[in-house]
Amino acid sequence: MSTNQTASEARRVQILELLKQADTPMTGKEIGERTGVSRQIVVGDINLLKAVDEPIVATSRGYLYMNDPESAGQIERIVVCQHAANQTEEELTIFVDHGVTVKDVRVEHPVYGDLTASIMVANRMEVKEFLDKITASNAAYLSALSDDFTHLHTVMADSEKQLDQAFEALRKAGILVE
Repeated sequence: MSTNQTASEARRVQILELLKQADTPMTGKEIGERTGVSRQIVVGDINLLKAVDEPIVATSRGYLYMNDPESAGQIERIVVCQHAANQTEEELTIFVDHGVTVKDVRVEHPVYGDLTASIMVANRMEVKEFLDKITASNAAYLSALSDDFTHLHTVMADSEKQLDQAFEALRKAGILVE
C-alpha cells in the first residue's frame, strides 16, 4: 500500500508541475495521458490538491493553476453586472476587448449563499468556446439563479486604465451596476 501511496503522491506532484508550466488550460484527459492514468483518477487527484489549498481552477476548457495575480503584476477588481442572458456575449466581449480577463462569476443564492463558478476568458476565442459549451450542454447561466440577473465578476488586467475603460464600456451598454 505504501508503494501505491508513494506513486499517487508522485503523480500529484507531476500534475502540479504540468499545470504550473502550462500556458493554456489542460483537460483531465490530457493530464491523464501524460501521467498514465484515467481522467477519473486525475479528477480525484485534482480534488486532493485543491483540498490542500493548491490554487487549481476547473474551467470550461480544462484545469488551470492560478498564480497570484499580484505577483504577475495584474490588478484584480470585482464588478457588479446585471443583464439578460442574451447579453452575456456582449458583456464578456467588452471585457476581453479591453484586455481584461474574466476569472469567475458569482451570485447570491437564497439557500446556498454565494455560488461562484470559474470562467477564465481572456480573448474572443475563449468567449466563443465558453458560450458554445453553455449552448451545447443546454446549461443555464449562473446569473439566472438570481432574481434579477445581478451577478459579480472577478476580473483582472495589466493596468487600472484597462479596467476603467472596460467599466465605462459596460456602463454605456447598461450592464454595469453602480
